[in-house]
Amino acid sequence: MIEWQWNSFADLTVAELYEMLALRQQVFVLEQTCLYPDIDGLDTGAHHLLGWRSVDGRRELAASLRCLAPGAKYDEMSLGRVVTSPAARGTGLGRDLVAQGILHAQRLHPGHAIRIGAQAHLERFYGSFGFVTISEPYDEDGILHVDMLRQWGPR
Repeated sequence: MIEWQWNSFADLTVAELYEMLALRQQVFVLEQTCLYPDIDGLDTGAHHLLGWRSVDGRRELAASLRCLAPGAKYDEMSLGRVVTSPAARGTGLGRDLVAQGILHAQRLHPGHAIRIGAQAHLERFYGSFGFVTISEPYDEDGILHVDMLRQWGPR
């Protein structure tokens, strides 16, 4: 069972912020062996979705993403830093995370499309949510990415 939590950056506790940044570091920097500036100045203006699960009686962060307002990174709103913990993979949590992210993003910014910079190997996954590829593959920090766009509305 996942407990979903949406917060602005200012509403995150220090412990929640630490867990979020630790998970992103574990996956994006260490697991994917990608040296890049994860702390990029965009988190402070973002809304963050955290997915918590109970493991042996303690609360553990299993998934996270951030939602940026239109104009913060792209003309459209954006979802990014989409991550699930290695221990939670293969459970469908990634699908739930993206679905929750889309729903919340549309509540925050009704009528706006969502743009993402997706790792190219996840193009089909994001396509299943209505995202359409709008760029050629490009290298970002040593990993192939594509830009994808999802028009506003239910799918």
